Amino acid sequence: MGAGGDRQVPGGAPVVSGFPGLPGGVAVSRLSVYDWPASDGVCGGTPHMHLTCSEGYVVTGGHGAVQTLTTAGYEVTPLAAGTVAWFTPGTIHRLVNEGDLRITVLMQNSGLPEAGDAVLTLPPRYLADPGTYADVTTIPADASEAERERVARARRDLALEGYRALRDAKGPEALAAFHRAAAALIRPRLTEWRERWERGARAAAAATGEQLDRLEQGDFSHLADAAVRAEQPSEYGKFGMCGRLDVYKGA
Repeated sequence: MGAGGDRQVPGGAPVVSGFPGLPGGVAVSRLSVYDWPASDGVCGGTPHMHLTCSEGYVVTGGHGAVQTLTTAGYEVTPLAAGTVAWFTPGTIHRLVNEGDLRITVLMQNSGLPEAGDAVLTLPPRYLADPGTYADVTTIPADASEAERERVARARRDLALEGYRALRDAKGPEALAAFHRAAAALIRPRLTEWRERWERGARAAAAATGEQLDRLEQGDFSHLADAAVRAEQPSEYGKFGMCGRLDVYKGA
């Protein structure tokens, strides 16, 4: 490969000398965890699971915990300012706010969570098909603030119903059934997800590979393309699954 040349990665995506998004193709947002009390007296967010994205928390203020459920069992991880915690796909998680819990969230595969890479732990009857699921989880963008909050709280409480059943179940079958239902629910979206991944995290990794190849050949021309970017949130106070979000585009 000559100086300044491009090459192709599997799937035909061109490799560029630098990736314009956030490092590694991650997503970042600022989260203020909901302080809404649930029926069990605990304040916090909506239990859910990601299917292809690891998630990281950098706790910037307050304190609380994240409850997690995997095939290894149920755990509670305390969160306080300065804590960094992360988990892999398949981890059902519920954020608990014990006092002004604020987090910078790092999400693998920028764009996939926004494209639906999260399934709430709704009772099984709501996981039967995408339409039924969407009816109880979609927050109307054009609704009033009060209506959006109502829907966000209602879906949180519905997800807690399913979450408690999974947490209290004896044996592995209930969790395995949720995994099966979640995988079936998102299957129609996989083509779109793959395209987003190819434009994002895969392109970021491929760009690093190209830079290593060029440096090995004594070609450092990509260093002349260095750039600095900064941005303010593109949206403030969005009703997310775990709390109110300030969202960055990261591009």
